[in-house]
Amino acid sequence: MTSATDSPLPAVTRLIATDLDGTLLRDDKTLSDRTIAALSAAEEAGIEVFFVTGRPLRWMEVVSPVVQGHGMAICANGAAVADLHDASLVTVHPLGREIALDVVAVLRDAAPGVSFAVELTTGIHYEPAYPPFHMDPGATVAVAEKLLHEEVPGTAAPVLKVLAHHPEMTPDAFLALARDIAGDRASFTRSSPTALLEISGLGVSKARTLAECCAERGIGPAEVVAFGDMPNDVEMLSWAGASFAMGNAHPAAMAAASGVTLTNDEDGVAVVIERILAAR
Repeated sequence: MTSATDSPLPAVTRLIATDLDGTLLRDDKTLSDRTIAALSAAEEAGIEVFFVTGRPLRWMEVVSPVVQGHGMAICANGAAVADLHDASLVTVHPLGREIALDVVAVLRDAAPGVSFAVELTTGIHYEPAYPPFHMDPGATVAVAEKLLHEEVPGTAAPVLKVLAHHPEMTPDAFLALARDIAGDRASFTRSSPTALLEISGLGVSKARTLAECCAERGIGPAEVVAFGDMPNDVEMLSWAGASFAMGNAHPAAMAAASGVTLTNDEDGVAVVIERILAAR
């Protein structure tokens, strides 16, 4: 693993793809002045910036104030593409409700004590035992089977992802179990330090949706630099021509990246962007 100062960069960088929590954002969930300046300088140099996150669109206010030309975001681990300029969803890759119900049933049986939340394009709802979302006071509280029920097929809001929380299992063990018993039905990943799984449609990932967005722009993986820190970033870090795991990253992200940079609290993303711009 090479460092931020000596890891190879693309001959031409046309797009920067960066995760938010634990990566671009500091631990206090803010952007440093140095990072804001680096993003602005990249844009001025003609490099597109994509925020690629597990967050839903409604939680993107943290970066919206610094959006200039770089207003595109891939949200919910690839389940949605959003335009932050008008807070609209451009593309959705939903999780089928029948598949979601099947996965819920399988996990209930394999991991007693699990609780669920359902992230729709219109907001999140969760079970009584699920850790409450203080940022979403309007959520419906009910069992997942009721939250996923659809009176008339195709009429309810699309499901972006289902979240599964276990109060006792270790995060990586819970992820491994879910992938083993239901990995043929849906995509499982995680980005939280707790045993919280994020379940998307089969094949949905940050990498797949980023690849689609890049293809629309005539940008190849060799022209992309990506940043991330958790298992939900692994596919993206592997896909990009150059990628950097944060100094605070999960071992799986470290293994997938072509280089490592400083931690999120040390402006690790800005350090690499400054190097990209200095080389132009």
